[in-house]
Amino acid sequence: MNLSIEKLHSDAFRLLQNMIGIPSLSRDEDAVAMFLENQLKEWNLVPSRKGNNLWLKNRNWQEGKPVVLFNSHIDTVKPANGWSNDPFTPVVQDGKLTGLGSNDAGASVVAQLAAFRYFNELPELPFNLIWSATAEEEISGTNGVASILNELGPIDLGLVGEPTGMNLAIAEKGLLVVDAEAVGKTGHAARNEGENAIYKALDDIQRLLEFQFPEESPVLGPVKLTVTQIEAGHQHNVVPDSCKFVIDVRTNECYSNEDVFDTISNLLESDVKARSYRLNSSGIPLDHPLVKRGVDMGLQTYGSPTTSDQAVIPYTTVKVGPGDSARSHTPDEYILEDEIRNGVDIYIRLLENLPLK
Repeated sequence: MNLSIEKLHSDAFRLLQNMIGIPSLSRDEDAVAMFLENQLKEWNLVPSRKGNNLWLKNRNWQEGKPVVLFNSHIDTVKPANGWSNDPFTPVVQDGKLTGLGSNDAGASVVAQLAAFRYFNELPELPFNLIWSATAEEEISGTNGVASILNELGPIDLGLVGEPTGMNLAIAEKGLLVVDAEAVGKTGHAARNEGENAIYKALDDIQRLLEFQFPEESPVLGPVKLTVTQIEAGHQHNVVPDSCKFVIDVRTNECYSNEDVFDTISNLLESDVKARSYRLNSSGIPLDHPLVKRGVDMGLQTYGSPTTSDQAVIPYTTVKVGPGDSARSHTPDEYILEDEIRNGVDIYIRLLENLPLK
């Protein structure tokens, strides 16, 4: 092949440096998408684009073969306080690249692209391969990977790039956000009047604290309920007739988001409303050929408590990518050049001649 592994490694590292220098906050990824599109064309690749989402299909695509998807995201969160340098200026020192989005998930984007370029040079693959770099992952937006699924077509296996240390997150918790409101009656605080909505909300919150969903996942553990926001009252001497609170629910694969919501609705006296049912739990069977190969390679498997684009890809997926999740969304976020190199190599080893039915 014309592309050496060393060339793929160095291209990936340089590409990520350039990406860091282009701000790409969620919903504002146009500039970095344009840059990537132009770079792909310079490498004689033929990208497709919809909105701020890009994708490539391997040049020797053959209908009827299984389809494997590389997917990661080009958007970032807003920079946290406390950066030592400008978060949009890449800083390289002793093989360490610091900059916003370096770890989450720019390293996955460029490592997956390098692996795609490797496979794209081969005369034949046992599967068809798609690389996609998509928008709005950090906000679970509707204009990200979900908006191009029809264009991509059915997927037999997806590798979602997020910082996992190149270990395999074989399951991922889903996310359900529930808005609740306890309703009382207003009255004067000095007299025995009204029904205090705060007390009614506290009763419901206590029910949540004491409740546990019976089905526990061997990989993801139990469904987790957390009250994260509460709001009530307008002045000190008025009994509030409304108390609103938000429940953050992390679901396992034992329940659909709809089932979890129905249980919460029956448990509480407060009025409840789900913001969305889109972000369900996801995962891959332990006997899947990719998981078995990863284990043979010495990779660890685990269940991930965080939500990614896996939640909106309705196919078999695994989360795997270079970097460390603990660095994400933190000041002085970084990735090591060796982590990118290792990521490229592991992506290739995971897929090379992988038998898929």
